[in-house]
Amino acid sequence: MEQEVFDVNNTCIQLVMVLKLQKLTKNEIPTLRYENLEDYLTYGLWKKGCPKSLHEAINQVLSVKAQDIVRFMARDAIVRGRSRDLSEFTDLIGGN
Repeated sequence: MEQEVFDVNNTCIQLVMVLKLQKLTKNEIPTLRYENLEDYLTYGLWKKGCPKSLHEAINQVLSVKAQDIVRFMARDAIVRGRSRDLSEFTDLIGGN
């Protein structure tokens, strides 16, 4: 069975996401991208349960904290890095 997720293509949600992104990039995470926020909402926050209504989804987006996104991105990087070969990281750690 496919996992149900909230529609992040809803224009109201997109507007709220852009507003939240602007706040987060201005105050806490200057390098955060829209895709990072979208991934956190889709695969982190709403993975366990989809909001039942638009206002619930909007409240959840507005309640997102920088530390939650950073924690999610760190976990995601660990999981993705686990399946890669060490040689793929030479540009990050140096090497010939």
